[in-house]
Amino acid sequence: MPEAKPIPGAQLLTPGDHTLVMIDFQPQMAFATKSISAIELRNNAALLARAAKGFGVATILTTVAAKGFSGPMFEEVTAPFPDLPLLDRTSMNAWEDAAVTAEVNRLGKSRIVLSGLWTSVCIVGPALSARDQGFDVYVVADACGDVSAEAHDRAMDRMVQAGCVPMTSLQYMLELQRDWARAETYDMTTGVARQLGGAYGIGITYAKSMFGASEGH
Repeated sequence: MPEAKPIPGAQLLTPGDHTLVMIDFQPQMAFATKSISAIELRNNAALLARAAKGFGVATILTTVAAKGFSGPMFEEVTAPFPDLPLLDRTSMNAWEDAAVTAEVNRLGKSRIVLSGLWTSVCIVGPALSARDQGFDVYVVADACGDVSAEAHDRAMDRMVQAGCVPMTSLQYMLELQRDWARAETYDMTTGVARQLGGAYGIGITYAKSMFGASEGH
C-alpha cells in the first residue's frame, strides 16, 4: 500500500521548471485557422501570456516572416512582455532556428510548454524535436489552432503518441497557482480568470461581489 503525502506530483508544472514558447500567433496563420474561433484563440492566448507573465515563467515569443509575409504577433500575446524580443524565423519548425534553441539553452529549463499556429506544422515540429532531444513537452491545446478540426486533432494525437502532455490554457494557469493560500499570485490569478476565464470568471465575480468570498479562506 503506497503512502499518501500532502505534496504535488512530479509531473505537475511549477512556474520555475519550464519555458513557455508561444509560436506564430500572426494574422496570416489566423486567417486560415478553422479548428477554433478567432475570438477563443485570442482569449486563450491572452490568458496564457498573462498567466506566464504573472508567475514569472521563462518565455520565448517567436514569429515567422513577420515583416515580409505573416504580419505582427497578436497584441494580446506581446502586451504582457513589452521588453521581450520577438525571434523571427524562416523555418516552419522553430526548433530548427538557432536563435530559438540558443534561447532555450540560455533559459535552462528541461520542460517546454508550446502553443501557437498551426498545430500540425509549427507546434508538431518543435514538440517532436524537443522530445527527441530529451525535453519534457506540454502542449496547450486550446491555445493552438489549425486549418481544420481534423488537422488539429490528428496533430494532437501525434504529439501525445510521442509522449507530449496535452493541457488547456485555464488548466495551465490554475496548475501554476495550485493553492489559493498563495497570496502573492492570488489576485493576479483570479483577476486573469475574471477577465478571460469564461463562465468560471463570471462565477468568481459573482462570489466576490455578492459574498466577498475568497478561495483562500
